[in-house]
Amino acid sequence: MYHGGPGMSPAAAGGRGGTARKVAPWILACGFLLCSSVLFLGAEGAIGVNYGMIANNLPTPDKVIAMYKANKISYVRLFHPDTTVLTALRGTGIGVVLGTLNEDLAHLASDESFAASWVASYVKPFAGAVTFRYITAGNEVIPGDLGTHVLPAIRNIETALKAAGVTGVPVTTAVATSVLGVSYPPSQAAFSEASAPVMAPLVAYLSAKKAPLLVNVYPYFAYAAEPETVQLGYALLAGSSATSKIKVAAVADGGLVYTNMFDAILDAAHAAVEKAGAQGLELVVSETGWPSGGGGTGATVENAAAYNNNVIRHAASGAGTPRRPGKAVETYLFAMFNENQKPEGTEQHFGLFQPDMSAVYPVDFAAGAY
Repeated sequence: MYHGGPGMSPAAAGGRGGTARKVAPWILACGFLLCSSVLFLGAEGAIGVNYGMIANNLPTPDKVIAMYKANKISYVRLFHPDTTVLTALRGTGIGVVLGTLNEDLAHLASDESFAASWVASYVKPFAGAVTFRYITAGNEVIPGDLGTHVLPAIRNIETALKAAGVTGVPVTTAVATSVLGVSYPPSQAAFSEASAPVMAPLVAYLSAKKAPLLVNVYPYFAYAAEPETVQLGYALLAGSSATSKIKVAAVADGGLVYTNMFDAILDAAHAAVEKAGAQGLELVVSETGWPSGGGGTGATVENAAAYNNNVIRHAASGAGTPRRPGKAVETYLFAMFNENQKPEGTEQHFGLFQPDMSAVYPVDFAAGAY
C-alpha cells in the first residue's frame, strides 16, 4: 500500500498503493453487522489497526490515541516514527509496531551509528512508557532494489537496541504477497526467483531469533481484478461467518479445505517460508482491509463492513488456518481513517473512521467467537 513516507504498492492480495501488481495465479482459481461497540483482544489472535497519516484533515495524535483507548484497541501500527504520536502513546498499554522509512533502509543497513541514532531518537526515550511490539525495517520493499538492505538494517537496529538497553522488541519487516512466485495451490507456494535470494536468509534469521514475519494480505485486490472468476463470498470470508447468507464453494488443496481467500493467502506464505527452511516461523498479518468506496469493483460499505467484521471474528476465534489449525493469527486492519491525500479512488476509502471521528460503518470488535 501507499503510505506516504514508507512507500507502499498495491498487490492483489498483497499490499495497496501507487503501482499495480498482477494477481497471483492461485487466487484466480479460487451481512452487514449492526454492532458498533469495540473490543480488541490481546495476545495471539489480537486485532490491531494501522494508523495511516496521509491526509490533511485528521484529528491530532492525542485525539487519535484517545480513540484507540476508548475503543479498547490493543495494538497500533505506525508506518514511520512520529514523536508526537509516540508521546501520546505513553502509558496507554497499547502495543506499537513501529516502522522505519523505506528511504532510511540503506543508511540503517550501512551505518551502525545511524541505526544507533534512530533508536536513540525514536525508541530509547519512550521505552518503558510505550509498549513496543515490533520494529519493522522497511515495508514491501522485497523484491526490489531496497530488499538487500533489509537484513543488514535489522541486524544494526538490533545492535543499537541492545546497546541502548532496550530488550524484548523483535525487529522484522513487512512484505506483500508479491514475494511469492509459485502460489497455487497454497501447499505448493514458493518465493519467486526475484525475492528468494533475500527472503531465504531473512526468514532463516527471523526464525532463529523467534521473530515473526509480517505479511500484508488483501483479498480485495484479487476480487477486484477478476470479479467474474473470484467468488465474492470467498474473498469476504463469508464461509467463516455463521451469520452470512452468502454461499461459498470451498477450495480443496490435497487434504486441506479452504473456505476463504484470507486463509489461502496466508497458508501460501506459510508454505513458501517452510520451503525456504524456516519451519514454524510465525506470520503476522500486518495489513488487511476492504475499501468502502472510491468506485472500485466491490468497493461498497456493505462489503467493507462484511469483510472487516468477518476478519475480526476469524482472527479472534483462534481457529488459525488449515495449514496451521489452532494457531491464532495476530491481525492489523487497514486503516483507522479515510485518508484524503492518498491516490484518488479506493485508496482513500479503506478507513474504519472518517476524519471527523465518526464510524464509516459499524464494526463489531466484541465478536470473539462465532
